[in-house]
Amino acid sequence: MAGDGEKKPKLEMVQADGAQEDCVTFVMHDEDHTLGNSLRYMIMKNPDVEFCGYTITHPSESKINFRIQTRGGVPAVEPLQKGLSDLHQVCQHVLNTFQAKVNEYKEREEKPME
Repeated sequence: MAGDGEKKPKLEMVQADGAQEDCVTFVMHDEDHTLGNSLRYMIMKNPDVEFCGYTITHPSESKINFRIQTRGGVPAVEPLQKGLSDLHQVCQHVLNTFQAKVNEYKEREEKPME
């Protein structure tokens, strides 16, 4: 348990003793459905992933349990890393596109009407 001055990790890997690397539960602190559902979607696009799902343990806790099961001996952490990277790229593209459109609008509005 983290003390008052210690910072709790954002991501923890929880695995039963003797369990394989291809079936892992990750606990993501300070997250909710916003990340859970979009990350699950990105991970399920990976053909090596057999199952991916998440649960929110209790409404008063801001953490999700994220389960990944892979096939072919692929460690579950690999699809998680790729899913996070892909989701980051999608979000960056949306942000860049939005900012470009806002800038276009502002430029158009600043010009005097003819």
